[in-house]
Amino acid sequence: MNLLCGSSALRGEVTIPGSKSHTIRAVAIAALADGESHIERPLESDDARAAVTVYGALGAEIETSNDVWRVQGTGGNLRIPENVLDVGNSGTTLRLAMGSCALLREGLAVLTGDDQIRRRPGGPLAQALTNLGACVQSTRNNGCAPFVVRGRLQGGKTSIEAITSQYLSSLLLNTPLGDNDTVIEVPVLNEQPYVEMTLDWLARQGVVIENENFKRFYVRGGQHYKPVRRAIPADFSSATFFLAAGALPGNDILVRGLDMNDTQGDKAVVDYVKSMGANVQIQPEGIRVAAQDLVGREIDLNATPDALPMLAVLACFARGTTRLVNVPQARLKETDRIAVMREELTKLGGKITELPDGLVIEESRLHSGTVEGHGDHRVIMALAIGATQIPGTTRIRGCEAMSVTYPTFVETVSQLGGNVQVEK
Repeated sequence: MNLLCGSSALRGEVTIPGSKSHTIRAVAIAALADGESHIERPLESDDARAAVTVYGALGAEIETSNDVWRVQGTGGNLRIPENVLDVGNSGTTLRLAMGSCALLREGLAVLTGDDQIRRRPGGPLAQALTNLGACVQSTRNNGCAPFVVRGRLQGGKTSIEAITSQYLSSLLLNTPLGDNDTVIEVPVLNEQPYVEMTLDWLARQGVVIENENFKRFYVRGGQHYKPVRRAIPADFSSATFFLAAGALPGNDILVRGLDMNDTQGDKAVVDYVKSMGANVQIQPEGIRVAAQDLVGREIDLNATPDALPMLAVLACFARGTTRLVNVPQARLKETDRIAVMREELTKLGGKITELPDGLVIEESRLHSGTVEGHGDHRVIMALAIGATQIPGTTRIRGCEAMSVTYPTFVETVSQLGGNVQVEK
């Protein structure tokens, strides 16, 4: 399917759905816990459903409805899966489940996913889990899925360069259920706020972990998870598209449902758009962003790599030069987002230079055209928001991937007055 987008002002209110990162962590912890968990207002999306499928195959009984997911946990005694575990396009599910499968007391599990997942790296996590007593192997010996995982995660000492925070989150979430204590050395850590989110979940569980400035962690083994009773916070990563959209010429958007006290790193996007000149008001009913003259600036995106596609679009409408830097891990997402955003925005007239760790973007007069979505939900949604500022019709090829995190994106943009429609 393709997405057709035309020039249109975006005005009104939008309520943001639940966080993908929070939802998947909730499913994993509930599946490993004793007793029945209630996950309220989870994100209903392909990635979240992948977590449900995988942890269900490992023995959790999961009943899903629109508002509450009920999970009967395994108490850490996972079942040998009857078939290959397919995570679809969910990198978070893959990495967290690799650690969970290492808790198996007998048998083994095989984890795979779609073609993008089979290109995304996981070798450092596989090696760390192997160092801790499990046996994790890439079937193609290239550090990517499919992975064959055999338990048992015992504990001990390991070191991991967390080029993606998901490596460390997997270790922190699963080593408390290992047989012995674990020490994790972390010489490199990108995306620290996502690790802070994991630690917040564990603290709510009463799990004992000593954190030495995110450089070393001491995890006590033989711990247990209790049932989850929590409403999932709204997703700042999804909100990024509308926070940035409000800053574009002619737009005025009230974004509802966000909690600025939540651990999500992408709440920094509020500051990013404000620093570029947008009129940002944090009100009791939500965060309102209205258009004003935008000015380019340098933004360090190491903690917020998912914001790169939308900020690259926003920067095209800002006076002067914008530099999005220190985010090399953006090349390791569903696509190489640095290369892809340069390629696709250039097709529309963007003046963009690619850096090893980011982008340099000049103010650009964009024109309509045809671009590729590359099967990346965040690339597609960013290009769609940008296209509402461009005269004529812009076609984005392959828009199905929006369902990974935001199945109702087109309807939401339309409700704001956006000229967007799916071309089947």
